[in-house]
Amino acid sequence: MRSATAGDQPAIRWMIRRAGINPLGLGWRRFVVVETSDGILACGQVKVHGDGSRELASLAVAERWQGRGLARAIIEHLQRQVGPPLWLTCRARLVPLYTRFGFREVTEARELSPYFRRLMRLARVILRIVRPEEGLAVMLWPESCTNPEDRPVGG
Repeated sequence: MRSATAGDQPAIRWMIRRAGINPLGLGWRRFVVVETSDGILACGQVKVHGDGSRELASLAVAERWQGRGLARAIIEHLQRQVGPPLWLTCRARLVPLYTRFGFREVTEARELSPYFRRLMRLARVILRIVRPEEGLAVMLWPESCTNPEDRPVGG
């Protein structure tokens, strides 16, 4: 695993589009990547929003490399790098995955940071139109998890 370089930008964009996740805010300077001689196999980043909240985002693993612990390695690396609190948005079906890393689902609007309150209002409208079958969750790795070693072991 290493920090991304400018030369990784096309591969990062391709992976994110292929994964069908948000293609906005893909500045390579925030990314870490997993690379072999086959190329970039996985990527992820932490975005910092205007309200100061930090978001684990753009986590993608090449399809044929899924299930080999690459996502886990990126999540744990970024948790160690930035510490809590750390937010994320994910498809509702992925909540159990992120729970294993100490994240908890936030369902009350009053608990959300200002950025995530705005995001959820907008996302719910868009999802009703584009993907009504797809639920969206906001999760938080809380400040009470000051050490990644204090949380449950990831999948």
